[in-house]
Amino acid sequence: MTTTVEFYFDPISPYSWLAARQGERVEAAGARLDFRPVLLGGLLAAHGTKGPAETAAKRAYTMRDVLRLAARLGLPVQGPPTHPFNPLRALRMCIALDDAGERRRFGEALLDAAWARGLDLTDDAVLVSLAQECGLDGRALLARAGDADVKQRLIDATNAAVAAGIFGVPTYRIDGEIFWGEDRIDALLWRLQGNTIDETLLTKVLARPASAVRKA
Repeated sequence: MTTTVEFYFDPISPYSWLAARQGERVEAAGARLDFRPVLLGGLLAAHGTKGPAETAAKRAYTMRDVLRLAARLGLPVQGPPTHPFNPLRALRMCIALDDAGERRRFGEALLDAAWARGLDLTDDAVLVSLAQECGLDGRALLARAGDADVKQRLIDATNAAVAAGIFGVPTYRIDGEIFWGEDRIDALLWRLQGNTIDETLLTKVLARPASAVRKA
């Protein structure tokens, strides 16, 4: 039986793109990726944290790191014309798709468009064109993204991710266990092979009190 691995992503994240481009590694282990769009800004707000692009040193490091990883994988990189950018319409169009295969296809197209092709995902014409390239009715999907129920669907999906302990993207989730970051694919594959950690030890470690608190 094929194992389903939930894949939480936001096209604002270059690591989401790098992770998606390595999906075949996960599938080779007998798993199926279920693409789940979420708003990274919502995750960050819920946990009281900042995104890497909001800290100058992290932003510079992130972009250098992405270029390194892409070069290692043989992937072309352009990057979006602005960053951070507003991914709401793109995410809403993606989450409006009920079919898992269509949602994955469009999600991959969004990620590739921003990071490999350098397209502007805040441009409605770009979004419509991408949907058309995926064999979808781009104009109808863009209109659907403006519906109140679709907007709420993205809010609910992001809140559900927060409730599941997800704080960033990309994140893989299997049987309630999360693997955060493109660099955790190997750990995910280890888990898919049937390996597990000592949950009793983890509970003990997490129950230990803090002896220092950083001042704001």
